[in-house]
Amino acid sequence: MSNEPFVIIGAGQCGIKAAETLRQQGYEGGLVLIGDEPHAPYQRPPLSKAFLKGEIGIERLMLKGDDFFDKFNVDSHQSCHVSSIDPAAKRVKLTGGSDIAYSKLLLATGTRSRRIPVPGLELDGVHYMRTIADVEAISAALKPGVRIVIVGGGYIGLEVASALRHFDYEVTVIEGMERVLQRVVCQQLSDYFHRIHTERGVTIHTNARFEGIEGNGRVERVRLAGGEAIEADIVLMSVGAEPVCELAAEAGLKINNGIEADHSCRTSDPNIYAAGDCASFFSDRYQRHIRLESVQNAIDQGKHAAGAMLGAEDVYDPVPWFWSDQYDIKLQIAGLSQGYDRIETEGDEAENAFAIRYFAGDRLICVDAVNMPRAHMMARRELAT
Repeated sequence: MSNEPFVIIGAGQCGIKAAETLRQQGYEGGLVLIGDEPHAPYQRPPLSKAFLKGEIGIERLMLKGDDFFDKFNVDSHQSCHVSSIDPAAKRVKLTGGSDIAYSKLLLATGTRSRRIPVPGLELDGVHYMRTIADVEAISAALKPGVRIVIVGGGYIGLEVASALRHFDYEVTVIEGMERVLQRVVCQQLSDYFHRIHTERGVTIHTNARFEGIEGNGRVERVRLAGGEAIEADIVLMSVGAEPVCELAAEAGLKINNGIEADHSCRTSDPNIYAAGDCASFFSDRYQRHIRLESVQNAIDQGKHAAGAMLGAEDVYDPVPWFWSDQYDIKLQIAGLSQGYDRIETEGDEAENAFAIRYFAGDRLICVDAVNMPRAHMMARRELAT
């Protein structure tokens, strides 16, 4: 094995788990972790929930204690940006001109908030929800009487809406599709969450084509197709996430809705691996390439990639699972519902405790459980077999 270190680009949940696993599995060589944020590795799911509501501070977001890097002998680089990868020379070049050699490289670059080309994004008062800095900027702008427009009715947009309604802020959600959560859940569950939010004071516009943001230096209103304007002081752009794979593409690696990786997280270069939100891998379970944006996948695939970097050849093909907290509702998802042709419902929607089972033919492919943790656990077991 080369004397050069293993290098991990991306200091989120996936990267830190990979670093930890490498040491736990006996790797004693050099280990470099590169992150582009000023903070030590932290968890992102609470950003749109407990952290935004002020229920927890930054210290509760941190994934590891201050002694982790010394204990595991990890050379950590924070606020560090990688400008390019040279697979032939096996070197990572950093902004500023320095570079780092590697024997194995793991790309755990995650995702970024998707940008859409509309006027007004440069105005003060336009925000995204991805980093600690994003939430701190939003929190600083929250004053009594502010009006918030959230562009995007997906999980993050609805979670932020529920957090802000906790403080009685005026919240409007703009969704371009026919219903909220349309890409990920069935009509019944979309209707349920639409009702939950409107009953709690959120105004929701569906089939609403967002044309831009207007204001004199800062946000004053949001403009929709047809001329309708919605007055606003803060606009949160929440129109999805996209994988960060420019470094991989420029290095000549294969891209397929993310950085394409095989069952061992190996990319088209045998010395470069990819894991977490940025990685697209073939699933025998679903018979297609999938890319999973979830904490559990980041952890599990980070561990799997670490094993593969040390020579393991195990197949990575998990049962995906996710969750979303909105008000007093916990939605837990097991599996992927894309391609379903019928559903079955159990429990009582009126009591806010029910589960929806998705089938493709006779095969169960996904279960959405609302305040039914046992149904969620049973679904994960059933899908695994």
